[in-house]
Amino acid sequence: FFFFKQKTAYEIVDCDWSSDVCSSDLPRRHPMSAALLQALADAVGTAHVLVDGDRSAYEVDWRKRYHGRALAVVRPSSTEEVAAVLRACEAASVAVVTQGGNTGLVGGGVPDASGTQVLLNLGRLNRIRRLDADNLTVTVEAGCVLQTLQESAAAQGFLFPLSLASEGSCTIGGNLAANAGGTQVLRYGNARELCLGLEVVTAQGEVWDGLSGLRKDNTGYDLRDLFIGSEGTLGVITAATLKLYPLPGATMTALASCPSIHACVELLRRARQRLDAGLTGFEVMERFSLDLVARHFPQLPRPLAPAPWTVLLELAGPDEATARESLEALLGEALEAEVVDDAAVAASLAQSHALWHLRESIPLAQAEEGLNIKNDIALPVSEVAGFVETMGDELRATVPGLRLVTFGHLGDGNLHYNLQAPEGVDAAAFLREHEHALNQRVNDAVMARGGSFSAEHGIGALKVGELARRKSPVALGLMRAIKSALDPENRLNPGRVLG
Repeated sequence: FFFFKQKTAYEIVDCDWSSDVCSSDLPRRHPMSAALLQALADAVGTAHVLVDGDRSAYEVDWRKRYHGRALAVVRPSSTEEVAAVLRACEAASVAVVTQGGNTGLVGGGVPDASGTQVLLNLGRLNRIRRLDADNLTVTVEAGCVLQTLQESAAAQGFLFPLSLASEGSCTIGGNLAANAGGTQVLRYGNARELCLGLEVVTAQGEVWDGLSGLRKDNTGYDLRDLFIGSEGTLGVITAATLKLYPLPGATMTALASCPSIHACVELLRRARQRLDAGLTGFEVMERFSLDLVARHFPQLPRPLAPAPWTVLLELAGPDEATARESLEALLGEALEAEVVDDAAVAASLAQSHALWHLRESIPLAQAEEGLNIKNDIALPVSEVAGFVETMGDELRATVPGLRLVTFGHLGDGNLHYNLQAPEGVDAAAFLREHEHALNQRVNDAVMARGGSFSAEHGIGALKVGELARRKSPVALGLMRAIKSALDPENRLNPGRVLG
């Protein structure tokens, strides 16, 4: 590293099917179960209809908060097979829950505990169908892992810029269904901005082929945007045509320590002015979030001493010399203005990856620390510092010893504002006693400042009540009208988004 200053020291119950009869008692078992299971097997092959054994990888969410039980886990390998599954489920009046990499944080991709829902896992739809170099697009199936797409594009000289901590396991279909954000939104936009066309299977099992690579197409309603961010409640995304970009000539990464959240916002303003569109990442991490990483992953190097706030910046430039000069000039000016206390610029790709690994390890460290209250909020950048300061004081006064884990994408105003139980307090008991009330306090303050209580994680099952309380009656009416038109029987991901 090049240093600007010297470093200062729902319960899971498995259903065992024998032939076409379930040997265990399914709650509210559907009378057409045997016929449906046979139709599903005919559609995708018996080996890909999972009705017994350990299905926890599908029926438990990543946070281990939602435990469900599916009638069957079905794993199709083509759009035609997805359509056949949905037609069979429509005929049997059975609900379908769609799942990608099962990395969601709001309980949107696991079945309920009834044992009557079909879980549609799209992991076998994982092909990259076509890369169009001249059009700067790639068409990929929904089950393709995000990192696989990133690496495939890079091998051919292109950048697919969507980047998430879970990119090694999350899938493109899930990214689009949740309108994922990640670390490069301030330059490239959310998943919605990166998608040009979709292929979708409707609730009735019809296939809409909208895999257009056009940047301009004003021919009626934009159906694509209906399905992006709909969390599987309007249709099943099976493929997408996505934007690519030329690989930048060089990428530079730096870590900077700041004395306050106000200083972080000031550094962002300076970075935007000096670096313009070259600024591709601007992440903030409050001290306790990195302290958790140090506690649970002590092997990870921290090139800067602990500070109230740490910023991770990334710059893409035409060449290494130009990028380094621009980044060092920015940080030098910020040091002189006392906006930054210390800084380090990665001198190699390995060091750059190490810096990002620190940031991406925060959610994993939180999971190791225990259950926590997650808030995925968005605010105008101008409101972030005021919110962080006043909200923190208010919450700690309410729950003495409360530990705040604050980090996220300051460049686009998205903070992960998470609440960890006081040291020594049982995490599950803390959630039972405080989760609802603390969430209401946080969301009230966020909305009062013109923000959103769900920035990039979606609504899922976790925030259905919040959406109903906080969206306007007009907006909710329009949403319900769309849902009723596309899924009149409420069979796609029931209990999610609109409930």
